[in-house]
Amino acid sequence: MMKRAVVLLSGGLDSATVLAMARAQGYACYALSVDYGQRHHSELAAGQRVATALGAQELRVVKIDLTGFGGSALTDNNIAVPQQASAGIPLTYVPARNTIMLSLALAWAEVLQAQDIFIGVNAVDYSGYPDCRPDYIEAFERMANLATRAAVEGHPLTVHAPLLHLSKAQIIRQGTVLGVDYALTVSCYQADEQGRACGRCDSCRLRRDGFMAAGVDDPTVYRNA
Repeated sequence: MMKRAVVLLSGGLDSATVLAMARAQGYACYALSVDYGQRHHSELAAGQRVATALGAQELRVVKIDLTGFGGSALTDNNIAVPQQASAGIPLTYVPARNTIMLSLALAWAEVLQAQDIFIGVNAVDYSGYPDCRPDYIEAFERMANLATRAAVEGHPLTVHAPLLHLSKAQIIRQGTVLGVDYALTVSCYQADEQGRACGRCDSCRLRRDGFMAAGVDDPTVYRNA
C-alpha cells in the first residue's frame, strides 16, 4: 500500500515540481490548494491542471480570505505589485501564509493518517520571505509533532521541503526529467484570468532567469508579448 502524503499545490512552478518528486518517491499524493484571496487567482486553475496531469489522488481547494487583513500586494488591491527587485522583504510577502497553509495540510494529513507533508519553499532563488527558510520548516515540524494526536500516539509527521537548497535552474531541470509540463503552471503575481504573465514582477523574473540558466525553453505566455 502506497504511503499517503499531502502536497501543497499552488499551481506554480515549484509546487508542481514537488508534486512530481513526491509521486516519483512512491507517495499517493493528496494535493491541497488554498484560495486565500490572492490577486493571481488563475494559479488555482493551474493547480487543477497540474494535479490531473501528475496523477494526484485528489485535489482539494480550501478557501480562507486573507484580504480581510491585507498587508500584502497579493491580498490588497491598494498595494501595487513591485515591478523591480528591492532590498529587504518585498511587498508580495503575505503575513503568515505558509504557516496557515501548512496548518491546513497538517489537519488534512491527520484525517488521512498521512505522516508526510510536502511544500515547495525555496531558500536559494526566492524573494526573501521569512517563512521559506530551513529553520522555519524545522520549527513547524517540531510544533506539528507536539500538537497532533497522531504524533503523541507514535506516528510523527515529517515536513518535506525538497527544493529548499536548489536553484531555480536545478528545480526546472529536475522537474523536466520527471515530466512536469511547465506550460500548465502559473507563477506570475499578477497573472490575468487566462494565466498570462506580466513579465515584470519578482516571480516572473525568477522564473524567466531559471529557464534561461537551465537551458530549457520557457513555455510562459506573457500578455504583452
